[in-house]
Amino acid sequence: MKYKDYYKTLGVKRDASAEDIKKAYRRLARKYHPDVSKEAGAEEQFKAVNEANDVLSDPEKRATYDQLGVYQPGQEFRPPPGWGGQFGGGAGQAGMDFSDLFSQMFGGAGGHGQRSHGFRGKAPSGQDVEANITLTLEEAFLGVEKEIHLGGQAGGANVRYRVPAGALPGKRLRLAGKGQPSPYGGANGDLYLNIHVASHALFRLEGQDIYLDTPMAPWEAALGASLLVPTLSGSVRIKVPAGARSGQKLRLPGRGMPGKHGAGEFYVQLQMVLPAELDDTARDLLQQLANHCDFDPRPAFPKE
Repeated sequence: MKYKDYYKTLGVKRDASAEDIKKAYRRLARKYHPDVSKEAGAEEQFKAVNEANDVLSDPEKRATYDQLGVYQPGQEFRPPPGWGGQFGGGAGQAGMDFSDLFSQMFGGAGGHGQRSHGFRGKAPSGQDVEANITLTLEEAFLGVEKEIHLGGQAGGANVRYRVPAGALPGKRLRLAGKGQPSPYGGANGDLYLNIHVASHALFRLEGQDIYLDTPMAPWEAALGASLLVPTLSGSVRIKVPAGARSGQKLRLPGRGMPGKHGAGEFYVQLQMVLPAELDDTARDLLQQLANHCDFDPRPAFPKE
């Protein structure tokens, strides 16, 4: 019989993971399926791909196949002495095709796998579907249940889904079996939701940390103040120390975005602001401060 290199048939390395084998099989099965392919020799390629997947996708069959060693594809091959005895003694008999080895050992081509639309082994799953979802920062912080309409994807279905608390932009939700149905009788594909978080009027999200730009009057910064500030989990009163600087950050531990390994931080970032208009009294007071205080805000700058 002639040796068949199932790894080469699927275009994967011999140490490929089960997921790599699955991906390669799905891609090639779609490429060569006789109902849709215009490739030359598609039907034979399709059979070869299914035969390779039938063996390599099954851990027991793959381990048995690997025990045969490595030969060149098409090389005349006979199983090592005694190798077939553990499977009933007939493996390698004259006239047997390479794939018949596994049919004999595991009870027929495809073993106990399904036959569908001419597939050996499992029919390929439907295509995975990707969609974008945009959450408010509150929804991402607290978690939310929503519904998405997939239009022409996945049969135009409406799919309800739950976003867990602490969802971060750039992450994906996987909804198993909510993708495209398989045209070949296999399992549905999966639905992947790419998470985006909309900008917020008050808060700024950086990783798991949340920032709140907090305006302060100069006298509050100079003398210290007690401020009531909003957070996504309720208002909190904070103490601003005397002599606070613009840009200074005050940390509220554990009030950032929730996560598997703990919540992020919440930072109150101080910003000095002045009144848009000053009356004569306020202007006179500021002038008195300027005359009285010898503070130099720019010590490293050149002097006149």
